[in-house]
Formats: sequence, C-alpha cells, structure tokens
Amino acid sequence: MVLARAVLTDRFDGPEVPRYFALLAQVLGIAPVAAPVLGGAILGVTAWRGIFVALALAGALLTVAVLAKVPETLPPQNRQSQGLANTFRAMGGLCRQRAFMGYVLVLGLTSAALFAYISGSSFIFEHLHGVSSTAYSLIFATNAVGMLIAGFAFSRLSRKISLNTMLTTGVAVCGLGVTGQLAILGTAGETLAGTWASLFVTLLGVGLIFPAATTLGQALGRTAPGAASALLGGLQFLFGALASPLVGLFGETSSTPMALIMLIAVALAALALITLARPWLRHGETLTDS
Repeated sequence: MVLARAVLTDRFDGPEVPRYFALLAQVLGIAPVAAPVLGGAILGVTAWRGIFVALALAGALLTVAVLAKVPETLPPQNRQSQGLANTFRAMGGLCRQRAFMGYVLVLGLTSAALFAYISGSSFIFEHLHGVSSTAYSLIFATNAVGMLIAGFAFSRLSRKISLNTMLTTGVAVCGLGVTGQLAILGTAGETLAGTWASLFVTLLGVGLIFPAATTLGQALGRTAPGAASALLGGLQFLFGALASPLVGLFGETSSTPMALIMLIAVALAALALITLARPWLRHGETLTDS
C-alpha cells in the first residue's frame, strides 16, 4: 500500500495526479469492505484452509503482475543512501508540517469510522435486524458501490473543483450520515432502512475523503514520497485497528455504540481539517494543478 502511493508520486504530476490517486483510493477503500463478503463466499465452497489457498494465489498473481508491469520508478539520482535513519528523519520533518498532519489525521480518523462500520455492521444487520447472510452481503455490496460512485465523481471533478473543497464536502457528508444514524436511533429506534441509508451516505463521504486526503498529503510530502506514504497509510490502518474492537466493547444490544464511535471519529476528523489542514488555504493544490 505504501509503495503503491510512492510509485504514483514518482510517475505522475500535474492535474492527472488526483485521478490516479482516486483510483488507488477506491481500491484501498473497497478492499476491506469487500473482503468479508469474498471470504464468506470462499468458505461457502471450501473449508477454512481454502482462505489461505486463495491468499497464496492472490500473492502469486500480484507478484507476476508487478514483475511484468511495474518498472522501477525512482531515478538513481533521486535515491537515498543513508538507510532507515534518513527515512525516519524525513518522517520527523513531515510530522512538523501542520497541513500535512492535518490530512494524515483526516484520513486516519475517517478510516477509524470505516473500520468501526466494517467490524459492527454484520452484527447489526444480521442479529439486530435479522437479515440473512445473503441479504447482508447485498447491503454490504451496495454500500461499497456508494464508495465507488464517490470515487468516480472525485476523479471526474478533480480538474474543476478544488481538492480541499471536495475533502471538506466529504467530511460534511460523512458527518451528515453518522449524525442522521444517531438521530434515527433516538427517534424511530432500530430500523433497517434508516441504518442502511445513513451508512450509505456515510460511505459516500468516505469515498470522497480517501482520494482527496491522500492526494493532498502526497503532494505536500512530495520531497519524501515514501515517508509521506508510510505516515498516511500507517496511521490510516492504525486508527482503523484501534476503532474496530471498541464497537463490541461498548455493548451488543444496539447499533448505538457503532454510531457513536463513527460520529466521534468523524468529528475529530473535522476538527483536524479545520485546525490543521485549514482547507481555505488550499495547501497542496498548486502541486497538483500544474
């Protein structure tokens, strides 16, 4: 994941960059959503060992694809010879950049909301609302399509609308979705349609945030693309890993814990956007416009 972002930074610049990062963000966003459904399908036709066979095959195919289609992208004159110490120095420099850390935290906290949804949604839909595993797969897939739609819209609009504007829009849409879910829980109670609709809206916002925050973060960290990618990707999954167990920890009798954790994560993402990234200053925009 880290190297994929760095390769894109090496190979592309100018107005085409957001489009490529949008495609990468769609893959990285859809993968954890689609993986449980795919895993369930594999277990439907084989024993648990089949999962590891599928992983081995996927690894082999990826290895062949990389060897055949992904050449070395970093020119020799741009390579660092100081080893890991230089990488950590580069990370330290990036951590001192206010705007960069704003985009990192927006991405990471949004991932926390996404992983809270991934870890809690099966329990909510199958146990609280009584849907079958097949119906749950349909719900999961529909929400994943929402992320794809948002990513496609981002790639088409990135030449016309400021990336910071789309990032702000994504955070606002995310906030609308999770706030709507809590509002429905507080008024109508546990409803299948209300939960599904609010989560669909939330994932639309996620689909805008991922490519926008990634593109802007990599643009600001262009002098050290590997270090920037490591911070963006590492914290993205660290926050997701921290949020996932909290959903079950705070109770299994309603969807309120999941909704609250998602709301807190999105609210903190909005705070990082306003106080650190400060989208009205358009950080990173000039590096993707020319």
